[in-house]
Amino acid sequence: MQRVYIYKGFERFWHWLQASLIMFLSITGFEVHGSYTIFGFEKAVEYHRVASWMLIGLIFLAIFWHLTTGEWKQYIPTTKKLKEQIMYYMSGIFKGEPHPTEKTGLSKLNPLQRLVYLGFKLLLVPITIISGILYMLYKTFDQNNIIVIEDYPLEAIAFWHTLGAILLMIFLVIHVYMTTTGKTPTSNIQAMITGWEEIDEEHQEHNDENEKKSEKK
Repeated sequence: MQRVYIYKGFERFWHWLQASLIMFLSITGFEVHGSYTIFGFEKAVEYHRVASWMLIGLIFLAIFWHLTTGEWKQYIPTTKKLKEQIMYYMSGIFKGEPHPTEKTGLSKLNPLQRLVYLGFKLLLVPITIISGILYMLYKTFDQNNIIVIEDYPLEAIAFWHTLGAILLMIFLVIHVYMTTTGKTPTSNIQAMITGWEEIDEEHQEHNDENEKKSEKK
């Protein structure tokens, strides 16, 4: 086994901060929705708004990091071993079968993860954020402190924002479960904390060589 530095410092910082903000936004958001009372309605609205802009800022920072470091290539979809990966999660994992793919420094995500995370970044997050911004800007004040209400259906915006929030929670629960499917139930979480993960040395060299050849093509 070879100890490989998989997750860079910013990557871990971005991952944990994004997860924390999404969970906090869910707590305050559903309180604003009237589901329960923790902070009180006015405080929940204020905290939700601040956390929203923090998440938006973090997303733009993450986009810049992905583009400048080339890490965006991690999410390029592929059908290679996709069927095997799906079958592994459906049955193989419960039979103790070996994982069809292995992480490497150049390929951190398996084929199914690439599709799921790409959908998360390009569909789920944009729907939730855009609907949230429209929700926040629905009622504003002009320079004379007169309330200005935008001319678009608030009910539809609220529906998409709530749906996005629910789907984000479902994604988070599944994501937490999937972290337990590594070599040990906590190995994936430890790797995202320290950045280091133990990987089969021969498989690492073979996969990295294949990834470099693919990039040249």
